[in-house]
Amino acid sequence: MSWVKRITPIRAGDTVAYSKSWLHSTRQLTGEISVARGRVKSLIPFGSQVLAEIEWNTPDLPQRVNVKNLSHANDVQVMDGDS
Repeated sequence: MSWVKRITPIRAGDTVAYSKSWLHSTRQLTGEISVARGRVKSLIPFGSQVLAEIEWNTPDLPQRVNVKNLSHANDVQVMDGDS
């Protein structure tokens, strides 16, 4: 992944994953959440924060996540069943 993509803010349509720093801070470095990928459907302002509404490839994950806890995912790792 290019440096430009790493520092570009999360936008609607992006493929995302939980960031490694967030996974590390919550001690969730293994399991389904660590490999989950999703597409951002929209961004929702919430006070001083921004939430991403996400369609995940893994069930039972929160649909709204603070963008600070996300990172861009490689397009190779896109959701199952995408066309």
